Amino acid sequence: MAVSAEDIAFLTDHFSGIGHITTRKMMGALCLYADGQIFAIRSADGQVFLKAKGAFAEELLALGQHPFTMERDGVTQTMGYYTIPGEAIDDPDAAVEWGRRALAALA
Repeated sequence: MAVSAEDIAFLTDHFSGIGHITTRKMMGALCLYADGQIFAIRSADGQVFLKAKGAFAEELLALGQHPFTMERDGVTQTMGYYTIPGEAIDDPDAAVEWGRRALAALA
């Protein structure tokens, strides 16, 4: 599934409370940046993932979120991105809060 202009507009607006949101298409997916810092991706299948490491990644896993993975040379690689909690899909305020937490964890 390709990233459409509507997808980009939705996600840019959805996360706009974080700051200046920009995007970049990459390999069928979409990277989301807040003030120049990548904090989330939208995968080719439409899922939104937050960049996470350390305690924040552990918290997302404990909440049942799953990591972004990709297959390369027959090996599944786990990336440092985890699905955004369900309430943030439809609630911009929740999306902004989770996005801010992702950015804080990357600092």
